[in-house]
Amino acid sequence: MPLGYGKLFARTDVNWAYESEPEAALNGRRIFTPRGKVLGGSSSINGLVYIRGQREDFDGWGIPSWGFDALRPYFEKAEAKLKVSDLERHEICDAFIASAASLGIPRTDDFNGASQEGTGYYRATAHRGRRRSTAVAYLREAEKRPNLRVEVNALATRIVFEGTKAVGVQFNNQTAFANREVILCGGAFNSPQLLQLSGVGPRALLERHGIAVVHDAPQVGENLQDHFYTRTFWRCSRPITLNDDMMSWWRQARIGLNYLLFKKGPLTVSAGHAAAFVRTRPDLKRPDAQIYFINFSSAKRGGFLHPHSGFTCAVSQLQVESRGSSHIRSSDPAQPPAIRYNYLATENDRRVMVEGLKIARKICNTPPMRDYVEAEFLPGGKVQSDDEWLAYCREMGETVFHPTSTCSIGAVVDEQLNVKGTHNLRVIDASVMPAVPSGNINAAVVALAEKAADLIRRV
Repeated sequence: MPLGYGKLFARTDVNWAYESEPEAALNGRRIFTPRGKVLGGSSSINGLVYIRGQREDFDGWGIPSWGFDALRPYFEKAEAKLKVSDLERHEICDAFIASAASLGIPRTDDFNGASQEGTGYYRATAHRGRRRSTAVAYLREAEKRPNLRVEVNALATRIVFEGTKAVGVQFNNQTAFANREVILCGGAFNSPQLLQLSGVGPRALLERHGIAVVHDAPQVGENLQDHFYTRTFWRCSRPITLNDDMMSWWRQARIGLNYLLFKKGPLTVSAGHAAAFVRTRPDLKRPDAQIYFINFSSAKRGGFLHPHSGFTCAVSQLQVESRGSSHIRSSDPAQPPAIRYNYLATENDRRVMVEGLKIARKICNTPPMRDYVEAEFLPGGKVQSDDEWLAYCREMGETVFHPTSTCSIGAVVDEQLNVKGTHNLRVIDASVMPAVPSGNINAAVVALAEKAADLIRRV
């Protein structure tokens, strides 16, 4: 069920449950980093929100064959497969949207339409009340093919090279040999990890861990981008939130029955319910902040809900400037990579977060939303100045699970996604994006893979 994503944060049978290195800008905190360890990858454990991003994101990569017009048919094809659907309406979400609209944020029926800017309801990768991961949408159909064999519980440990030609992949003390090419789809952390383990990466890093250099590729694992995310929490003046539902056995039973019989109700909601894509400065030409709204609150994502009526309003920056890295810690494939997000590294990144949070507070304190507010729970009235908001970001901010760019087009792979300096080896996942798109990235990842499938067929 869609809302079940909250139960997947701590399940290490389906989640790699990584942690970053201590983040200097976040008071030395390690940032919990869930990644899918299951068929369908992170699309099987994510929050289901479907956002294409902005035209300027893809055109801004500066690669015409990967511009928005080139990707549009693949977005459309993927949306048909994923059966992207609308979310149910909710009274408090309607109030949020009305308040945002009263502040001049235009209403929109579709953030994936002509313009992303506006306020409205999210769409989700769900169909008839159930998650539509890539495993469900694509793999289940492909499993019928006689030329497909799926190995589970199989940790890939090394790409096998003859010189610079990829000829196979080692896993579980076995080797699968490639007749044509090897395709690596490990994601923003595991694709650079496997390349580095296999001798493709920065020479100094490989030699430090005793790995023979196949190709000195300094940019493998560099340029990591992600959306930084900070939540605010509010006490609701009316007992209509999911917190209230979970405090009542009778309401829990009603919700469960509604889902079992009709596949409707709160259990079908994604990681965001309503939203606003806003410009933090009037002189900007496009939205630079994303405001998430959902009708529950919890101290820890995936944890217990607060024991009071509550909702959450959160902010994420869209066009990120900060860049980090993902590098191997040793030559042991079982060791997780060393992830360094390097959040809030630029003045603009810091400013957007502060201004976005101020807009979120303003929306919640504007009628009709204000009528649903009993109090601002966190950060509360003690946070007023820009410096106080930034300190709150440093204390509370974390990932919103959109890592990209560690094997980016131009730096590591070419326009056909072939790994430069090697032969018969491609990377096809979020790591090849030159920059993170504006919004939740699953939509862009699937569209990218659809286009890549056409590239492969042309070989």
